[in-house]
Amino acid sequence: MTRSRTLFRLSGADTDRFLQGLITNDMDHLTDGLLYAALLTPQGKYIADFFLTRDGSDVLLDADTEQAPALVARLSMFKLRADVTITPTDLHMHRGTGPSPADGFSDPRCAALGWRAYRDSPQTDDTTDWDALRVAHAIPEAGVELAQDSYILEQDFERLNGVDFRKGCYVGQEVTARMKHKTELRKGLALVEVTGRAPSGTPIMRAAKEVGTLFTQSNGKALAYLRFDRAGEGMKAADAEVSFSR
Repeated sequence: MTRSRTLFRLSGADTDRFLQGLITNDMDHLTDGLLYAALLTPQGKYIADFFLTRDGSDVLLDADTEQAPALVARLSMFKLRADVTITPTDLHMHRGTGPSPADGFSDPRCAALGWRAYRDSPQTDDTTDWDALRVAHAIPEAGVELAQDSYILEQDFERLNGVDFRKGCYVGQEVTARMKHKTELRKGLALVEVTGRAPSGTPIMRAAKEVGTLFTQSNGKALAYLRFDRAGEGMKAADAEVSFSR
């Protein structure tokens, strides 16, 4: 099921500098297309992910609708006296996997996810099974796999082009850099095979111990969040059997 999106407009002379000091990606990459990024806590934990694109001298922010209020509140908290205005828009996100239209932007996370465009009217012609595409390419989604007690490197943000390790400081940067260079991830997103079905959010058990959580499922595969040191043969989520994808 595709979650709804909300579009905001950021305007003002300090917009780029303001965002550069907060988000995980580099605003210098925001030239012709979409930039995928996240906002983190000072402890490096995920708050929200979003897309940014230019619209004249302004920047459009494409966010999950349920996350949007908290995201805008957090951005506004940092705004202080900066010349930045954040306003909601009436735009609608459109997407598809065929040839990109003239106003479309390639999804920066994965080429298989097609294009996104921002238009005045709601989309009515999309029949794509986005959950199947996300599972096939191991793409986490806000409000589903992406949880606010996780770290973005556990959610493959480097593979998804959502973090830049060469830019300057941003909120949560120190923890993210330390995880990249000094630690081995002990838990994170994984593509698994599933025999049977279990609701999204079902705990994955092995030898009577919880080893993770099962999320979106499609065509016998699923996205899961796993403790790698505990996961292995004999995993179950309710009555479904779970194993690492081959």
